Amino acid sequence: MSQTLLRNFQLLEPEHGELRGGYQLLIEGDKVKEVSDKPIKGDNATVVDCGGRTVMPGLIDAHVHVMHSEVNVRFLEAMPLTLLTARAGTRLRAMIDRGFTTVRDTGGCDWGVKTAVETGHFVGPRVFIAGKSIGPTGGHADSRRRTDMGGSCICCDGLQFKSATADGADEVRKAAREQMRQGADHVKIMMSGGVASPYDPLDSLQFSIPEVQAAVEEAHAFGRYVCAHAYSAEAIIRAAHNGVRTIEHGNLINDEAAKLMKEKGMFLVANLVAYYAMKERAARFGMTPESLEKNDMVIDGGLKSLEICKRAGVPVAYGSDLLGDLHVDQSREFILRSEVVSPIEVIRSATTIAAQVLRQEGRLGTLAPGAFADIIVIDGNPLKNLGLFEGQGQHLSAIMKGGKFHKNRLN
Repeated sequence: MSQTLLRNFQLLEPEHGELRGGYQLLIEGDKVKEVSDKPIKGDNATVVDCGGRTVMPGLIDAHVHVMHSEVNVRFLEAMPLTLLTARAGTRLRAMIDRGFTTVRDTGGCDWGVKTAVETGHFVGPRVFIAGKSIGPTGGHADSRRRTDMGGSCICCDGLQFKSATADGADEVRKAAREQMRQGADHVKIMMSGGVASPYDPLDSLQFSIPEVQAAVEEAHAFGRYVCAHAYSAEAIIRAAHNGVRTIEHGNLINDEAAKLMKEKGMFLVANLVAYYAMKERAARFGMTPESLEKNDMVIDGGLKSLEICKRAGVPVAYGSDLLGDLHVDQSREFILRSEVVSPIEVIRSATTIAAQVLRQEGRLGTLAPGAFADIIVIDGNPLKNLGLFEGQGQHLSAIMKGGKFHKNRLN
C-alpha cells in the first residue's frame, strides 16, 4: 500500500485551535496512519517537504447545490439533464480547487453524479446527497410558472430534476422513501418560504406537523436524517419539535428557537454569502425583483443568527448555497462570518462541525489517525488571515483527497 510522509509544516488540527510545529504525518492508502511530533519511520514512503506551510483537514461545505447552474432557477426549465450534468462536473472541479474536499448537496444532485465522482469520471469532492428536495405544492420546492400544469419530460426540464412536490403525510412519506431508494444520504424538506422560489411568502409555514413527522419517521427508519429549509423562528420551532436534525439558513431565528435547537441536539447550517452575492449580482443573471426583495428581508439576519446560536450553544456548520455563476464566492463565507465569530470557530464550522452534520466524526474534518487523508496545505496562517481561503485556491500549495494529490506544487 502506498505511503506519503509529510514533513516540515505547521499542523492545524481544528480541535486544538492553534498551529503546532514539529509534526510529521504519515498517509497510507487513503487514510491518515500516524501523526506525531517525533520522527516517523516510513521507509517506503514518498517524502513531501511542506516548506513550513500550514497543513489542515480539507474543507467541508455543508450546503451546496451542484445541479443548480442558474441563478434564476426557473431558467432550468428549458435546460436538458445532459447540460445540467456537464455544468455540475465543472462546478465540482472548481469546488475541490478551492480546497473543499467534501460537500453536502441539499437538493438536486443524484446518485449518478455522486458515482461519477467516486469512479473518477468527474473530478471533485466527496458528495453527500439529498436527491430531490421535497416541498408542498406552491412552496419553495415548486418553481413552476403559474401557467405550468405539469407533464414535461424530466430529461428536458431541469426543474423537475431538482425538487419534488408532495402534499399530505402519505405523499411525503412516499417521496422521502423514493429519495432514499435513489441513494440519498439525508432527506431535505421545505418548512418555510424561500428567496429563489417565485410565489411563496418568506414567512409562510410549509409542511404540516404530520407531514414533517412522516418524513422524519421514514428517514430514521432508513438510518438517515431530515434537514429542513427554514427561515422563520416559527418554522424552526416546528421542525425542532418534530425530529428534524439540521436547519438550513435560519436567518430569522430567535432566542427561543435557538434554545430549543440546543435542547434537541440540532445543528444550524448557515450560508451568509448567498445573500450578499445575490444582492450584489443576481439581477444581472435574471433573478426577479420579487426574489431580490425577499433576499433583502433575510440578509441582515445572517450575522445575527450566528450571534444568537453562539449564545445558545447551537453548533453552526459552514454552507454557501450559491446558485449559478455566483458560485465563485464559495470561500467568501469565511470572511463574512469573521465579523461575529473567531477565525478558529469559522474553520471548525467547515471541518469538525460539518463532519458532525455528516455523521463522519473522526473520518472527515480531522487529521487524526484513521481519518481520510483529505488535506490542504496553505501558504500562510489562516488563523491570522482567513483571506487565504479565497482566490479560487491560489493560496493552496497542495490539495489531497483520499491520499491522492489533486494539486501539488510543493515538489
